[in-house]
Amino acid sequence: QVQLVESGGGLVQAGGSLRLSCAASGSIRSISHTGWYRQAPGKQRELVARISSGGSTNYADSVKGRFTISRDNAKNTVSLQMNSLKPEDTAVYYCSAQQRGYVYWGQGTQVTVSS
Repeated sequence: QVQLVESGGGLVQAGGSLRLSCAASGSIRSISHTGWYRQAPGKQRELVARISSGGSTNYADSVKGRFTISRDNAKNTVSLQMNSLKPEDTAVYYCSAQQRGYVYWGQGTQVTVSS
């Protein structure tokens, strides 16, 4: 079992920045990917960014150049730095961890960007 706890969401004006963090605990060996997804009201959950155990990253086109995912292996945390936020970034953001084909999810943290 892997437990994921997100923090760092909140309300910010358009153009502002937020940093989300995800702390992983439990049986965290063999996690192949950790990442961030988001789900806006009435929409499907979508990938925002993810990072592999080898450090490779990929991003949704909508956030490229604005968001950066990073990992601190010593602290077992994954962070998402979000800059130049837009109202369309408003959503619940979920941390995820993939392990042997199974995906674990955090409880989610709300990000609201006002115009």
